Amino acid sequence: MIYKIRIILDAQEDIFRDIEIEAGNSMEEFHNAIAQSFGFLGNEMASFYTCDDEWNQDEEIALFDMSENGSDVRLMNETFLEDVLTRNSPKLIYVYDFLSMWTFFVELADIVENESGRSYPNLLFSFGELPETPPEKNFESSPQFDFDDTLENYDDLDFDENWN
Repeated sequence: MIYKIRIILDAQEDIFRDIEIEAGNSMEEFHNAIAQSFGFLGNEMASFYTCDDEWNQDEEIALFDMSENGSDVRLMNETFLEDVLTRNSPKLIYVYDFLSMWTFFVELADIVENESGRSYPNLLFSFGELPETPPEKNFESSPQFDFDDTLENYDDLDFDENWN
């Protein structure tokens, strides 16, 4: 089976790629197809995240296991697209380059039969140019504490000083 997938940059302007890829490909092969379609070198850390219909992030599928002792993190080279992206859960979040935080919304558009003579992955459509720097993220958070102030009077910090 072939997945037709749209990958949208989290930005104000419309920047997206439509890719066809075999359902049996690994998530690492999908990562490489995305990176190539947007013009990245593919040499930065990246992760996919499962999510719900509202794009709330859930389980990580990492390119590499960065923990010292090994962990329960799923790895891209051991996870297959068809096991993560389905008609019932058609959305993923993809983050490329953890220092720059290029963030993309990934959505399964269709599942079709393999066309003989066509090689996959296949870039179907490209819209918009990737900016030189990642779009700014607005996390809508405003700290209530002035970090330039000294800590001489910590009574206003709203925490229980007897937490031990």
